[in-house]
Amino acid sequence: MGSSRGFLMRLIRPGRTAARRVRAAASCAGALAAAFALAGHTVQSQTLADGVYTAGQAARGQQVYQAQCAVCHGDALEGSVGPPLAGDGFLSIWGARPLVELVDKIHYTMPLEAPAPLSRQESIDLTAYVLRAGDFPTGEAELTDGMLAGIVLPAPPAAAGSAAGGDLALVPVANLAQLMRAVTFPNSNAIFNVQLKDPGDQVLPAPGARPFDYVEWGSTVYPGWQAIDLAALALVESTPLFLAPGRRCENGRPVPVDRADWKQYTEELVEAGRAAYRASQSRSVDAVIEVADQLNNACDNCHTIYRDAGAEGSGQGADRCPEIP
Repeated sequence: MGSSRGFLMRLIRPGRTAARRVRAAASCAGALAAAFALAGHTVQSQTLADGVYTAGQAARGQQVYQAQCAVCHGDALEGSVGPPLAGDGFLSIWGARPLVELVDKIHYTMPLEAPAPLSRQESIDLTAYVLRAGDFPTGEAELTDGMLAGIVLPAPPAAAGSAAGGDLALVPVANLAQLMRAVTFPNSNAIFNVQLKDPGDQVLPAPGARPFDYVEWGSTVYPGWQAIDLAALALVESTPLFLAPGRRCENGRPVPVDRADWKQYTEELVEAGRAAYRASQSRSVDAVIEVADQLNNACDNCHTIYRDAGAEGSGQGADRCPEIP
């Protein structure tokens, strides 16, 4: 979470704002045209039970899978180095999500070591094969790009209860400032930095030239867009720690974990992290830039009340986490 002190805040590249306005206008015009085209017609949503792909399409997808995916996900989609693409293990990750997210994941980020070699059509065919492996029925027409957003995978199975004695009590060790500086600050800045540097342009040094400095070395192990994916996920997974009972602010005051506004600000940051992850998965710099404002606002909304407090908004340590009636 950050403000203008210590964070890259909304540093939009010159010329991008105008370009986005042109694209937005074109998108709006396209939406209006679509609305007129659909006037008088009812759009029917589809479910997987309707049979949204053909047997031939799944067969094409199987060929792609065996050539590109089986080495990591297993010959039977059971998972190996990569996660399973069938059964409860698959639905635990992708359940209740639209097919467009799965196709985007395949198209933009897979295979992991050489992303984006598959065409959009190959990615859709591969998804049809995944559906066949999940025993979803075939139909008369092929799955197409325009159908993906309206078709949702089944909800994930209910999580099993933890084994007796297996619960891990969370006892905060870091104060709030330490937690934010250790996790929230660097990962937010990794996302903000996309405004200045396209992750896809990163050139990896030869293996023998990689430095031994831990931070620099780490950036060459998970480079480019992977680093942005991981930064967004770090925000999603770590931000709920702001609500851990017993955590203190740097000045010793208790973190106001029971206040409704604190819970709201925490959820806003989690949602910004989710949005950043979706944007990063598209491998689009513009998409991540659009999310930067959401992330910035999530940080500032909280900082205005709990960090930049004091008579003159000094934000000094003694003024932070004020007791609000």
